[in-house]
Amino acid sequence: MSDTLNHQQALRYNRQVLLPGFDLEGQEKLLCANVLIMGMGGLGNPAAQYLAASGVGHLTLCDDDKVELSNLHRQILFAEGDIGQQKVQAASTRLHAINSECRITSLATRPDEKQLSELISQHQVILDCTDNLASRNLINRLCVQLQKPLVSGAAIRMEGQLFCYQPHLDCPCYQCLSSLFGEQNLSCVESGILSPVVGVIGVMQALMAVKLLAGLPVQTAQLQQFDARTGQWHTFKLSRHPDCPVCVRSSQPF
Repeated sequence: MSDTLNHQQALRYNRQVLLPGFDLEGQEKLLCANVLIMGMGGLGNPAAQYLAASGVGHLTLCDDDKVELSNLHRQILFAEGDIGQQKVQAASTRLHAINSECRITSLATRPDEKQLSELISQHQVILDCTDNLASRNLINRLCVQLQKPLVSGAAIRMEGQLFCYQPHLDCPCYQCLSSLFGEQNLSCVESGILSPVVGVIGVMQALMAVKLLAGLPVQTAQLQQFDARTGQWHTFKLSRHPDCPVCVRSSQPF
């Protein structure tokens, strides 16, 4: 794909190009960008949809699960006919229908740490759309080591959270955040999830990723929490955990 917009693309993305501070340069940055989405469930679905529609040139989708009936109420890229298919394959088909120019790599696998490190190193921005704390902490650790921006989302019951790590800033990482919550590791299977909540968080992850890629300011060193009961967002300022084994240790000279 060319690194400059052709006439058809300029028409397609005209409403974004018109935005002050975004313009042609921002859209061309998206066109040349590559984003890794870890997890193609309730968060990954809307995030991938908006990234493809926004004009991100290359998306890598990573998930080893297959579409199940219980996914359909919240995983909006899938239809009844997709049940039994690999999520990444079904999602890729739908995303290509949205934007045929978006290059999509589908990985129906659960990478080990070495494979995940290689994957992360090949992408500009990483979206953590996984559903468990162990995966989030591993993805965070590798992003810190490899100096890659990370946009992490989570949702359970009627609550969602959003967090961004930018390596060039002196900001806390996701491990600093997760250490505040002990060993809680809730899942939608046991606790449930209201369908639009994952949509809200996934779309916000896509928004953060687009802003990062286009060079627009993104808030860091904070946790954003969404309460679906009240429809309100709450923002909490965060500092580096003084004993964080990831970002504090990695910043110390050897």
